[in-house]
Amino acid sequence: MAQSRPRRFARPWTSAAGALAIAALSVPAPGAEGFSLGGYIEGHVAARLGDVTCPAGTACRLAASDLRARLKVEGSTAGGAAAFSGQFDLARDAVLATTTGKAREFYGDLVAEKAALRVGRQVITWGVGDLLFINDTFPKDWSAFFTGQPLEYLKLGSDAAKASLFPGPFNLELVVAEFRPDALPDRRRFVFDDPLPAGPSRLLVEPHSDPGGLEVSGKIYGYWDNWELAGYAARTHFRSPAYRFGATEIVGRYPRLHTYGASLGGSFGKSVLTLEAGYYDSREDRSGTDPSVENSQLRALVGYSRQLVEDTTLGVQLYAERMSDYGAYVAALPAGFPRKERLRTIATVRFTQLYRHQTVILNVFAFLGLSSSDRLIIPSVRYAVTDNFWVEAGANFFGGSGGGMFGALKDNDNLYVTLRYAF
Repeated sequence: MAQSRPRRFARPWTSAAGALAIAALSVPAPGAEGFSLGGYIEGHVAARLGDVTCPAGTACRLAASDLRARLKVEGSTAGGAAAFSGQFDLARDAVLATTTGKAREFYGDLVAEKAALRVGRQVITWGVGDLLFINDTFPKDWSAFFTGQPLEYLKLGSDAAKASLFPGPFNLELVVAEFRPDALPDRRRFVFDDPLPAGPSRLLVEPHSDPGGLEVSGKIYGYWDNWELAGYAARTHFRSPAYRFGATEIVGRYPRLHTYGASLGGSFGKSVLTLEAGYYDSREDRSGTDPSVENSQLRALVGYSRQLVEDTTLGVQLYAERMSDYGAYVAALPAGFPRKERLRTIATVRFTQLYRHQTVILNVFAFLGLSSSDRLIIPSVRYAVTDNFWVEAGANFFGGSGGGMFGALKDNDNLYVTLRYAF
C-alpha cells in the first residue's frame, strides 16, 4: 500500500491563500469597472425508471434531487495584469439529506505578455475527445454525469498552480496539483451487482484521500494551418481506487500512474477531425502480475464531426484501449473474479439539432460498447425560455451485458429535469 508522505505544497487552504493574495491585488474600487457579480439558482431531479428492487441504503425512487444556488464573482485590475474568479455553491441534496457549501472554483491570475500564472481551485480540461478522455487525467464526477446533471459538473476542480508560457511557435502549460479522486457511482444512488465473488466477510478500508506526493502535468501545443497539435505528460495517480484483499480486510488505495500522449485536431474539408493517443504507465504493476492494480494500457481515439445542414450536426468517435501484459494478468487473477477484456472498444455518436433561432437544442449522445455489448443513450432537449432562464429534460438509458461499464448500471435508467435561472 502506498505510504502517505507529508505534503509540501498547496493544501486546499494554501491554494486558496494564493487566490486571495491575487484577489487583493485585483479588486477594483467599489463601482469601478473590472468587477462583476452574478450567479444562478438551479433545481435538478432524476427519477428512476422501471420496476427495480433496490437494496437497503439505496435511494430507489429518485437518484438525484438537488436545489443549488451559485454565486459567481470576478474582478481584475484596470490593465488586466491581475484578476480573480470565484464560483461558490450552496446545495441541498434531498436524496442524501445533506446541505453543503463549497467553492467549485476560486483562483487568482497574474498575466504578463508571454506568461500567465493561475493559483487556486480551477477546472482544467485537456485533449480533444467528446466525453472520452485520454490525456485529460484531471478529476471527474461520474455520479453527477450518470444522473443527468448539467455537463459542466462532470469536471471537478483541482487545487493547483498552472503556469502558462507563450514564447511561440509552441506554447507550454505546467500544472502542479494536489490529488483529488473521481466521484464514482455508489450504492447510495445506484443499483448494481457486486462484481466480487462471495466469500468471508472482510472489513472494507476506504483509500486515504491523499495518496502522497504532488501531481505534475505538462502540455506543449501549437498550431499549423488549421490544426492544433499537442503533446502531454503527467505524473499522477489512478483516480479510481484499487482494492487489495487480505484475510480480514479489503484495503483501498490510489496507485501511481504516469501518462504520455499526443493529440491532433482541426478542419478536414467541411468537417472536423480529431485524433488522440496516450500510454498509461502503471508504475506499481509494470509486470501486470498484481490483479488489484490496473495494467499499463495504450489508448487511442479518432473522431469526426460534420454539419449536415444548417443547425444540424453529427459527430462520431471510435475509442480503443489495449491492456499490456494480458497473459500475466490472466494468470494472476484469483478464481471467481471477472476477467477484463484485453482490447476494449467503444463508439460514440452525437446528433445535435437546433430550433427556433437556436433557443431549442435537441441532443442525442450514445456510448456503444463494441467489445462489451453494452450501451448508454442520453437524449435531451433544452429550451432557453429567456436570456436568463432555461429548462432541460433528458434521460439516461443503460443496457446490454452486465460485464461492461454501462451494462453494469442497467437498473439505473432515469429521467431528469433541470431548471436554471441566472441573475
